[in-house]
Amino acid sequence: MRTGLLAAVLTMIMAFGAQAQEAEIRGTIDSQIEAFKADDFAGAFGFASPALQTIFRNPENFQRMVTEGYPMVWRPGNVRYLDLREIAGAYWQKVMITDQEGRVHLLDYRMVETEAGWRISGVQLLETPGASV
Repeated sequence: MRTGLLAAVLTMIMAFGAQAQEAEIRGTIDSQIEAFKADDFAGAFGFASPALQTIFRNPENFQRMVTEGYPMVWRPGNVRYLDLREIAGAYWQKVMITDQEGRVHLLDYRMVETEAGWRISGVQLLETPGASV
């Protein structure tokens, strides 16, 4: 009886922790997208992982990459969160973004936890089911 109760409590604690982690990850992505919408590329750059910040060196380089390579993130019409997965120790948040023209894009955000909280360490554009090339 005590073992069953303890297992139930531990399961609830783990589920709560996973929900909090998911909320924090989504909050980071939301904050970066809101910064993009406001053309606050310095603010958006702050949500990139230290490794990405090293690669792009400054918000201006980051801005150029986003506006030229990921315009759907810079000016999204609708953002919908899909599944959060752990793959080989890394967390990946799948996001469906509908752009201003109504086109649907699937993106996978690779997330890392830092001392400053969750940061985005990469974004992959996924093939959208039903899309023709």
